[in-house]
Amino acid sequence: MKIISAKAHGIIDYLFILFVFASPTLFKMEGALCTITYGLAVIHLFVTAMTDFELGLVKLIPFRIHGLLEVVVSFILAILAIWFYNNGYESGFYYYMTLAVIVMIVFLMTDFKTVPNQK
Repeated sequence: MKIISAKAHGIIDYLFILFVFASPTLFKMEGALCTITYGLAVIHLFVTAMTDFELGLVKLIPFRIHGLLEVVVSFILAILAIWFYNNGYESGFYYYMTLAVIVMIVFLMTDFKTVPNQK
């Protein structure tokens, strides 16, 4: 069921970015967990700002490609979660696995055909 429009997806993305940026402070992250989390926030902000949809700033990345990138990111987040678990960061495992699931759910519920002038 595709119930998320491009505009709603953009709002969700920016809220997600704010949450990820705040996470190291909120959850008292340290070391690699903190560094990778800030890196994720920066990358997600870059991709969202560069996406060709209503809330994109530069509009270079087609919205459908943005969606495909989110699928890839979701799998990378799941792999990171397993890596954190295997390296003694149990909280990192739960945090990143939760993010992976959220990113995948938003992807699956987004109508990537809702952007005007894109084929």
